Amino acid sequence: MIFVDTSAWFASVVPSDTDHQTASRWVAQNTQPLLTTDYVVDETLTLLRSRSETLRAINLGEAFFSGTLATLYYLTEDDIQQTWQVFRQFSDKDWSFTDCTSRVVMSKLSLTDAFTFDHHFRQFGFVSIVP
Repeated sequence: MIFVDTSAWFASVVPSDTDHQTASRWVAQNTQPLLTTDYVVDETLTLLRSRSETLRAINLGEAFFSGTLATLYYLTEDDIQQTWQVFRQFSDKDWSFTDCTSRVVMSKLSLTDAFTFDHHFRQFGFVSIVP
């Protein structure tokens, strides 16, 4: 299973994104199951809307919530508490709270592959980036 981050979702649906060709090609060729979190969905849909990509946000949201695009992991209260600890522990990093949630979920589920264009995932120390 491959974890998918906001940067990859965004690039895969926005043709003007510099990583669009790479992202859309990878999505078309990928055969492994994908996983993302409710926090990544929130961040992605909010980013799309803030960039005047409301129609793309709605279409992507439909795909997220229909379950056809990826498995959607909902963070638990314990996950959020662990995220807070990571956020505080790595205060020397520029990781967003959502980045920290991704790190916690990937660790919890023993996921080591991430589809992302966010360099912060390389800083986690255990993640292989695809494509």
